[in-house]
Amino acid sequence: MAKRGGFPGGAMPGNMNNLMKQAQRMQRQMEEKSKEFEEKEWEATAGGGAVTVRVSGKKEILSVKLTEEVVDPDDIEMLEDLIVAATNEALRKMEEENSEMMQQLTGGLGGLGGMF
Repeated sequence: MAKRGGFPGGAMPGNMNNLMKQAQRMQRQMEEKSKEFEEKEWEATAGGGAVTVRVSGKKEILSVKLTEEVVDPDDIEMLEDLIVAATNEALRKMEEENSEMMQQLTGGLGGLGGMF
């Protein structure tokens, strides 16, 4: 009579150990990459270089640079729009790189049965 449940040949416990080791290794890699990522900086401009914004991997604005020509007291709204546009572009660049990094780290998980 065949055993019900369990794992034939005891294969699963060994696979589970390998799975746990792989998950721990991936966690260490993710922690290292996260630290590196937080230290990186991205820059974007708007208005043909009139506004430049730098952001960090911590999603913090590090600096905003304005050319003298863009500072028009009669058109503050345009300056505000340019700052928003440059900031959003810098954050988009940062997020895009973060997504690529995460995909590289988790891309090898196809053998885990879609767990991740």
